[in-house]
Amino acid sequence: MQAMMARVAVRRSSLSCGHIRCLSTPSLKETLIAQMPAKQAALKALKKEHGSKIVDKVTIDQLVGGARSIKAMLWETSLLDPIEGIRFRGYTIPELQEKLPTLTMKKGEEPLPEGLFWLLLTGEIPTKDQVDSLTADLHSRAKLPSHVESTIRSFPKGMHPMTQLSSAILALQTDSVFAAEYAKGCHKSTYWEHSYEDIMNLLARLPEVCALIYRCTYFDGVVPPYDSSLDYSGNFCKMLGVNDPSFEELMRLYIVIHSDHEGGNASAHTCHLVGSTLSDPYLSLSASMNALAGPLHGLANQEVLGWLLGLQATLKEQGKPVTPESITEFAWATLKAGKVIPGYGHAVLRKTDPRYTSQREFALKHMPDDPLFHVVNTVYEVMPGVLTEHGKTKNPYPNVDSHSGVLLMHYGFDKYDYYTVLFGLGRAYGVLAQLFWDRALGLPLERPKSVTSEWINNFLDKNPDGL
Repeated sequence: MQAMMARVAVRRSSLSCGHIRCLSTPSLKETLIAQMPAKQAALKALKKEHGSKIVDKVTIDQLVGGARSIKAMLWETSLLDPIEGIRFRGYTIPELQEKLPTLTMKKGEEPLPEGLFWLLLTGEIPTKDQVDSLTADLHSRAKLPSHVESTIRSFPKGMHPMTQLSSAILALQTDSVFAAEYAKGCHKSTYWEHSYEDIMNLLARLPEVCALIYRCTYFDGVVPPYDSSLDYSGNFCKMLGVNDPSFEELMRLYIVIHSDHEGGNASAHTCHLVGSTLSDPYLSLSASMNALAGPLHGLANQEVLGWLLGLQATLKEQGKPVTPESITEFAWATLKAGKVIPGYGHAVLRKTDPRYTSQREFALKHMPDDPLFHVVNTVYEVMPGVLTEHGKTKNPYPNVDSHSGVLLMHYGFDKYDYYTVLFGLGRAYGVLAQLFWDRALGLPLERPKSVTSEWINNFLDKNPDGL
């Protein structure tokens, strides 16, 4: 049955009107259709042969401490190592910058996010022709339903941009192919195909949604026209009202490095969890964005920038230069006041976040003399030592949030309560790619076991040394 459905899907994909592709190479959908049978069979065999084998143990600290580091989820698109950092389908960020297609294929350009999406879905590095065909496909799907723009424009003044983003994604849900086909009683073997259509349509429409939120929240509400002659990031920047090739390069890097950070982080796990109920990709991504909006997750980037600007202003007010000594003094004052240093530390990483490093290298290339970059760079020189001496963090090194706002500020993109929307646009690439495989592999409803504190105490009475 599945093989027959796959053949039908191939024919449908090849004949679909308006979804442009290069005829000399398989389309993204055809590539996925070719991969699915082997991956489905491999998972089935894995469960049959090794399903009862133990891969982890759970401590009480983990049980009451946010399930930290418990191995309890299949997530294909990326893997995070505490020392090495993130790998996207096995590739580090520098390897992505070297191997993925770029806008003009010149050395030193940032990778196109469309190429990363292909990689996240298929595990394969695409050709430039394949990326161009994917870009054209996304452009062909980008038109918003008529009610979505009016919905965004009707949001009350003062509504946080992330609240607007989550709501706008829900407004897009009226076009859900998965929801419509499920309501008709479609066979479960076709869930992946209807999810694929939703995922592609949603990814295609997010740039205009995000641009509308930006232009309506901070400016006159006029959004420059959609330009399908540009790549995904270039068109998005144009609709934001920023016409700077260097900023477009930053946006390509920004989307790529924010796309995925394995499945246990709050926004990724939320999308997977909600999707496991067979909520469609719109509902799943909206929930994911609600998780990303939390101060302990994606909202941290605006907190970091606020702290850096406060540091810069304080030193200026005190007539002190930005030096390792003045930064150290300010850091200790922050810590002794019972506050944290935002942008430092990570739940998993125990070294400098490679996403931070890639942004630092971008700054050294494009804005080495920027005053705020000088602040960030000096903080980077002294903060690990300060935090190590303070002794209350397992990871005294910077994370991705420590640098991103500084890059955006350099280009005059100073509405920092909007920054998490940009994070959300990037994160959609990773969580939606995995959501496709959740449906293609038929992953079940997620339902972990919870216990009460009374249960724990009774367990310890019977097992004082644990299991």
